[in-house]
Amino acid sequence: MSDEEITSLLQELNDIAKTHKEDVKEAVDLSDAKITITKFAAEKVSELMKSQHKEGYGLRVTVVSGGCSGKMYAMDFEKTPVDDDFVFEENGVKVFVDLKSMEFLNGTNIDYTEGLQGAGFKLDNPNTKSSCGCGKSVS
Repeated sequence: MSDEEITSLLQELNDIAKTHKEDVKEAVDLSDAKITITKFAAEKVSELMKSQHKEGYGLRVTVVSGGCSGKMYAMDFEKTPVDDDFVFEENGVKVFVDLKSMEFLNGTNIDYTEGLQGAGFKLDNPNTKSSCGCGKSVS
């Protein structure tokens, strides 16, 4: 197979993938998609960004496979969103969410809690059907 044929096939596959992404966006109504972050959680995110020298970055929130209930939340800092990300800004923090994760996270509120059992970010997600006893995974 020639380089031209390979390039042509790759372009065709990319076009199909792009079309499929658009089909998924239309199939799931995310026109009013929203994720909120409390003022306290935003302050903690800002503190962490500063301590890691990542001021001005956004908070990427994703849903990944894992845990005893099948899905887990993951958070990390990213400098910029990627194409097709949903981007929200609240209380001075930018939140980046990919399309696949947004289907599960829509309507979620991110908070930060402190107590005798420890401290950490808590995602109040109206789309979860169940969670496990460890509190780390959802379905």
